[in-house]
Amino acid sequence: MRQEKIWDADAAQRYDTPGTGMFAPGTLEPTVDRLAQLAGDGAALEFAIGTGRVAVPLAERGVPVTGIELSVPMVEQLRTKADEATIPVIIGDMATTVAPGTYSLVYLVYNTISNLLTQAEQVECFRNAARHLTPGGRFVIELWVPELRKLPPGQKATVWRTDCDYIGLDTYDVLRQHVVSHHFRYDETEQARLYRSPHRYIWPAELDLMAQLAGFELESRHGDWSGADFTAESRNHVSVYRVPTTP
Repeated sequence: MRQEKIWDADAAQRYDTPGTGMFAPGTLEPTVDRLAQLAGDGAALEFAIGTGRVAVPLAERGVPVTGIELSVPMVEQLRTKADEATIPVIIGDMATTVAPGTYSLVYLVYNTISNLLTQAEQVECFRNAARHLTPGGRFVIELWVPELRKLPPGQKATVWRTDCDYIGLDTYDVLRQHVVSHHFRYDETEQARLYRSPHRYIWPAELDLMAQLAGFELESRHGDWSGADFTAESRNHVSVYRVPTTP
């Protein structure tokens, strides 16, 4: 399951859900508020910009936003909302592709770093963020905490959501730190449609070590974009890494 195959034209069309899901105001507004605060007077670079869920409202706040994106169909969907002059996008992967200029903020939201399926690629993603940032610049990652505590011996899957028209479950390969998310959607015909995406999960401590290898220091970690405490029970985290102002 290659990422460019997963994020095809069909995926791009169904990704946007205006006003609901990840596009719900209660979810999106705290994200944009926090990123605008962290960008300050500088420019922002979004890794895996997708269809512009975050980039478009952030640019509307007056933050200059550039994107890197592997999927051409996702960028084509973005272009229905913002042109190239408003939000420039470079086609390529977030681990190695370089955007012109320097930035005060690089951000990577909604678990997307886990789309890189090896530890080496994830480390390179941190290094790529560092090369784009000015001294004192920040790299922000939104990521879920692996739910391995829900796995009893011999069980390889967890169900994390059940609705009348949707079931979401994850299957784990704990030896490789791989997880495949399975999304089953039903309609009135009683036919199920399956969509799957592979990931490499990362523990917060491992993420911090990746950051150190790229020259970052952890500035803050919260349980959500609104600044909730990160605890042992948190299912997600928003981690802010900073490039030191002096060597």
